[in-house]
Amino acid sequence: MQMLRSVIFDMDGTLLDSMQMWHELDLRFLRENGIEPPADISEIVKKMTVDRSSAYFVERFSLPMTPEDVKRRVEEIAAEEYRLHLQLKPGAADYLKTLADMGIPCALATVNYPSLVEAALRRLGVWDCFRVILTPEDDAAGKHTPTLYLRAAAALGTSPAETAVIEDARYAAETAAAAGFYTVGFYDDAGAADWDAMQQICRRTAGSWQELADSDFLSMFCK
Repeated sequence: MQMLRSVIFDMDGTLLDSMQMWHELDLRFLRENGIEPPADISEIVKKMTVDRSSAYFVERFSLPMTPEDVKRRVEEIAAEEYRLHLQLKPGAADYLKTLADMGIPCALATVNYPSLVEAALRRLGVWDCFRVILTPEDDAAGKHTPTLYLRAAAALGTSPAETAVIEDARYAAETAAAAGFYTVGFYDDAGAADWDAMQQICRRTAGSWQELADSDFLSMFCK
């Protein structure tokens, strides 16, 4: 059996129940600027870093503002949700605690705003579960290239083959799998259309943290 030594987590849609909020935020931002959102807008921007999505809004909709203006406004809208309201998915905190008790080092790799990441994870009491937290400030390409994952694994002291990556987004799972990571697909309603593909891309999949806890996944880690 392949043995693992560390875990890299995605945040939004994997640990944090936040994808519906982002869908609604995209619509709100465009409408407050007098634009009726195209049906595909959330599907397009969910694969982008915050810098790229901000530039995309300006380019596609000819907004009379800079990408930095867009980025600042989107962060303002999202800030209250991350600081006060968004919750971890059921079982996520317990799973992180189990890994900590087992001495398994963990990292977080996310394309979200660093300020929102810290606000939510500190409020929810899981900030200290991660040895390293990487965001697009560490690599502008986000998860379209494996750099974030490779840097996280290096910080954890493990090779890709010894490192599990848990992701809900198909494109991110494809990136991690192609780089040699043991990839776990995690279900989120926002990615329902890609679930069949995720089951082909990933070494294993889970519909919930309880399902993953009940599986033999943890037995794969070196003690």
